[in-house]
Amino acid sequence: MTLVPHHDGSALHVSAVAPALGDVVHVRLRVPAGYGPLAAVRTRSNPDHEPEWTDAARIGAADGWDWWEAPVTVRNPRHGYRWMLQHEDGRVEWLNQTGLHRIETLDAEDFALVAHPAPPAWLNEAVLYQVFPDRFARSAQADTHPTPDWAIPAQWSDPVDPVMPGRSQQFYGGDLEGVIEKLDHLVALGANLLYLTPVFPAESNHRYDAGSFERIDPLLGGDEAYVRLIEAAHARGIRVIGDLTSNHSGDSHEWFRSAFGNPDAPETEFYYFTDEGNTEYVSWLGYASLPKFDWSSEELRRRFISGDDSVVAKWLKPPYSADGWRIDVANMTGRLGDVDLNAEVRQLLRETMLRINPDAILLGESTNDAASDLQGDGWHGAMTYPSFTRPVWGWLSEPTGVPYLDANGEELTESWFFGQPIGGIPRYTAREFADAVTRFTAGIPWRVRLGNMQPLDTHDTARFATNAAPGAIPVAVGLSLTMPGLPVVFAGDEFGLVGADGEESRTPMPWGTEGEPAVAERIALYRDLIALRRAHPALQSGGFRWVHTDDETVVFVRESADETLLVLASRGDADAALDAGAVPGASAATALFGDATLAVADDGAVLLSADGPAFAVWALPGVAAPAPVQPVEATEVSRGVVDADIPTPADEVREP
Repeated sequence: MTLVPHHDGSALHVSAVAPALGDVVHVRLRVPAGYGPLAAVRTRSNPDHEPEWTDAARIGAADGWDWWEAPVTVRNPRHGYRWMLQHEDGRVEWLNQTGLHRIETLDAEDFALVAHPAPPAWLNEAVLYQVFPDRFARSAQADTHPTPDWAIPAQWSDPVDPVMPGRSQQFYGGDLEGVIEKLDHLVALGANLLYLTPVFPAESNHRYDAGSFERIDPLLGGDEAYVRLIEAAHARGIRVIGDLTSNHSGDSHEWFRSAFGNPDAPETEFYYFTDEGNTEYVSWLGYASLPKFDWSSEELRRRFISGDDSVVAKWLKPPYSADGWRIDVANMTGRLGDVDLNAEVRQLLRETMLRINPDAILLGESTNDAASDLQGDGWHGAMTYPSFTRPVWGWLSEPTGVPYLDANGEELTESWFFGQPIGGIPRYTAREFADAVTRFTAGIPWRVRLGNMQPLDTHDTARFATNAAPGAIPVAVGLSLTMPGLPVVFAGDEFGLVGADGEESRTPMPWGTEGEPAVAERIALYRDLIALRRAHPALQSGGFRWVHTDDETVVFVRESADETLLVLASRGDADAALDAGAVPGASAATALFGDATLAVADDGAVLLSADGPAFAVWALPGVAAPAPVQPVEATEVSRGVVDADIPTPADEVREP
């Protein structure tokens, strides 16, 4: 790849990652030495939908890059900006989050400063471990719990039944005491954030059809077990977040039962009843067991979110002291036809959490293009698939065609691909993988991108390992732990579990197999890569820059002032030549992971090679940059059309 100007939202390029409205933030652009020559470099913002320009000054050079700096005043809660490069020959280029362009670009893909309160710093340091409680671990105490009327009992060794009614009612009886007993497994693995899918009483094994939000399911051990679990996790340095359905309740929920058939009940306004007798109603995707909430109800907002005794607040307070929420079906919450209250709901959630526990995190489920909802006003990040998970599958899968049964008992051979009827898993090259990641992160502010969950799979998907190409699992796991975002391990991935769809992936954990060679090798892979992530802050919040893509291989760096991590990922054999200056300091590289060769040519070019599939990481020195130079008072800001009399940076160049 030819060296081009670079900017991202990391501390290398942005002076304040958590600015307030009215703050002046100094943003920096790196331009390869000899690029141009440039007559001017400017930023273009669009506050209140009227363009605003600031001039950049060249502040010095380091390691083959010229550095430019410009002031940007944060005028809106999401303040977008892009770079304009004016060449002396009259050409103009624009740099935004999708890259460098010769024509003007979309505001939606600008870099963005976010003036909403920042997420807690610990989010960037987290490695999340997801547990589906019914299938994770069953303690001896679980034997004392009566099997509920709705359940179809199963032994821990029984195969998952993917056909209804077993699909939602097969009951293995995992409980919270069982989770407590296995917390040391998370510690050994290196995970430090535990995400539990719903733990409220319900009439299904998944519990997304809550019967109440006021108590923990007695089948899991009740409120007391939840307190013990969080206390035990905290004692081990593990935070815990819960799962809450803001789009719907179950039809067994106490609110719904009060309103069903009773139009005079106060809870009638909580739902979308469509007949005078309150017996017909709107539900999630037509599932009658999941009646949809009507968020125009102020009383629903008070009971669920805003009140000091609300559902959201209760479980964040002592004695429970949970560390945040993942919100189920966040993308549909408050939305129905011509009604769109989603922003109000997510902002109310954020406001309440800041008041009750400002150190808690808020993640939303938005499984497709989530950019419009991920602008920093509500969700700290999202469980979303097109910006990482689906591209990884497209690149690193080799569908097996093994038949499996859907919910209706129909045999399928096309590999499951996130519910998309496109004939199975698409086939991407490495370059297309990189293009997809860029496309679906371009509309998301950097700070929010760092909070986006980055799973290979979840309880709602097939297991990645089911169709992984030979040798591709270390590549995929490595990418999830080194690219920007919140790494996710779905319980059982580290044991090598497979599952053809979102039900068959919910396999009971095979405790006791840890000593088997294949399982031990897979656990060691996860342990080593998680340790790498946690040991290197550049992998947590450092900048991100592609330095090579071809059909088989991607190479990128995660950068900070203190260190640079060079990462190679390849499905086939890798043979990548990086231009001189692409990765300064490569001659001092230290291999951290993987089996690959790094060589530096006489002209400074870097040569990377490996027999594929391959995943490798090297540590390099941090990025050298000129010291910050505060712009002079005369630095101009203009609104609308650029004034021809504004001095260009070429008139104001100052060396440090």
